[in-house]
Amino acid sequence: MTALLESYASGRWFRAQADGEPLLDAATGEEVARMSSQGLDLSAMVEHAKRVGGPAIRELTFHERAALIKELAKHLSAHKGGLYELSFRTGATQRDSLVDIDGGVGTLFSFASKGVRELPNDTVVLDGGLERLGREGTFLGQHLYTSRPGVAVQINAFNFPVWGMLEKLAPAFLAGLPSIVKPASQGAYLAEAVVRQIIESGILPEGSLQLLCGSPRGLLDVLDEQDSVAFTGSAHTAGILRSHPNVQHGGVRLGVEADSLNCSILGPDVRAGDPEFDLFVKGVVTEMTVKAGQKCTAIRRTIVPESIADSVVDAISARLAKVTVGNPADETVRMGALASLDQRQEVRKAIESLRNSAEIVFGDPDDVQLVDADADRGAFLSPVLLRARAGAVEPHDVEPFGPVSTVLTYRTTAEATELAARGKGSLVGSLVTHEADVARQVVLGVAPWHGRILVLDRDDAAESTGHGSPLPMLVHGGPGRAGGGEELGGVRGVLHHMQRTAVQASPDMLTAITGRWTTGSRRVVDEVHPFRKSLAELRIGDTVESATRQVTLADIDHFAEFTGDTFYAHTDPEAAAENPLFGGIVAHGYLVVSLAAGLFVEPNPGPVLANFGVDHLRFLTPVKAGDTIAVKLTVKQITPRTNAEYGEVRWDAVVTNQDNDPVATYDVLTLVAKR
Repeated sequence: MTALLESYASGRWFRAQADGEPLLDAATGEEVARMSSQGLDLSAMVEHAKRVGGPAIRELTFHERAALIKELAKHLSAHKGGLYELSFRTGATQRDSLVDIDGGVGTLFSFASKGVRELPNDTVVLDGGLERLGREGTFLGQHLYTSRPGVAVQINAFNFPVWGMLEKLAPAFLAGLPSIVKPASQGAYLAEAVVRQIIESGILPEGSLQLLCGSPRGLLDVLDEQDSVAFTGSAHTAGILRSHPNVQHGGVRLGVEADSLNCSILGPDVRAGDPEFDLFVKGVVTEMTVKAGQKCTAIRRTIVPESIADSVVDAISARLAKVTVGNPADETVRMGALASLDQRQEVRKAIESLRNSAEIVFGDPDDVQLVDADADRGAFLSPVLLRARAGAVEPHDVEPFGPVSTVLTYRTTAEATELAARGKGSLVGSLVTHEADVARQVVLGVAPWHGRILVLDRDDAAESTGHGSPLPMLVHGGPGRAGGGEELGGVRGVLHHMQRTAVQASPDMLTAITGRWTTGSRRVVDEVHPFRKSLAELRIGDTVESATRQVTLADIDHFAEFTGDTFYAHTDPEAAAENPLFGGIVAHGYLVVSLAAGLFVEPNPGPVLANFGVDHLRFLTPVKAGDTIAVKLTVKQITPRTNAEYGEVRWDAVVTNQDNDPVATYDVLTLVAKR
């Protein structure tokens, strides 16, 4: 008997006592492994995640978590060879495995990068600016995100055993949550191999990741209001999860990515021979054949102008005729097998339903020419293209989860938009057009029904990642039929796992809670200029209160001549006097900022290495010749950089005039040596 897959639970590998269900090679029908979770203590897994994994992750800052994700990505990238051999057994070709395995590792790298660049080196994320709740500014509101003391349960689909797991793991880990991963049966042996590599590497804290190979029955029973479930799979299973008492009444958060009848629309401006025509045809064929069409983002509905439908069908058919089907390990094969014989039967049933209102124009669901493969043992299927008749209903209701797409025709752009909307919500739609007006009309029309929209033409084609590629920095999910969930989206995917809370307090209390200086908080002025302090010596609230400086007409004239900024408000007294905002000559805003820098800077060599930016600059009160300005510069946020001898310091700058009115406000960004 073949090996029984093991679960990783409560700090050890667990092998069930039962024989388990057989998992078959999608291409040969041979038994690859068996799987069972009989005897596994699911309650103990959840307890281990919350008692061991969660606290260990939440001790780390976002930057420290990101560093571990990056280290993990490097480790998996260096040990992926054996994963490709296993991936062939799922029916995936070399190209398919690249999308799954390398795509998953690439997602880890992306989240590691975003964790450092877009999240603070802290455990709290601020959401938006301060809300002033009282007249005197002593009572403020601030939204913030904190980590939840729960566990993220991830129930994944069979089509992407690696990417589907890693794209959920990375944002959950960054958010401070441990994960329990439940892979689909087919391909679970590949997911188990990846988890073994992760556990053996010792990179992630114990309890961060657990693996459940087998039935998850009873798992939702032991979850509570701090826990979440991310599910990718069928709408039927999603409905069962939604009806669970702990989801309906117990506060368990459920995110769903389910069925999706994605479409690609060919714009009415495109003609045969245009670059966009070829791009469209190539895109449809790619989405039909990559992973044998077993992608939640694949193009199920091909929507084209009625006037060139025949040309589109001929072009797609000609390209499909060149697709070789068979043994996924064979380098000449472009499309491998479906996940299982049962899956093939499901796709055949879907094709029969589609034939109620469409005819097959390419392919035969019951016959396919194979390379180095047996049609009786392997789950192979020919690519099948259908053409719908007028008024067809089934293409908008039936999802054939395989290498199948249906061509539908339209006469007007409004009709194309209406056809797209009949999918009742999709993960992704694409529009191929070179006409800007068409792009605006269609995108705004279909956006409410889609989580992502690709607009493709000759200008972006060279860099486009294609219709069916979810990207870690963009939202993956969709409304309605697609489940209503959201994953990825960069930092959005991290914050999705966290709790947003509105905190009301005094400025000093908010500074203490958030770790950032808050307007109205105490400033600390001492005899040592803050620019003379290293990162280790600086404290939130350290402040420079500058001397004053009078801005003269000579300063304004010199700045105008030196920079070439001779805008009339700075150089023409009569025209400036007629300006209702100024009523006379005023100083350049950037002159004011430059003079302010001269007021707060400490010129001698020291810990401050560089000024690398200014954020949120606003000019509030015009400065006229003869006005006097001063500046207060306060340490707002301190962010040590990992693996560097310096860190970032964000300073709050407020420039005021002789009446103490704010003239300009902004954040100054500097790099400061740690010692």
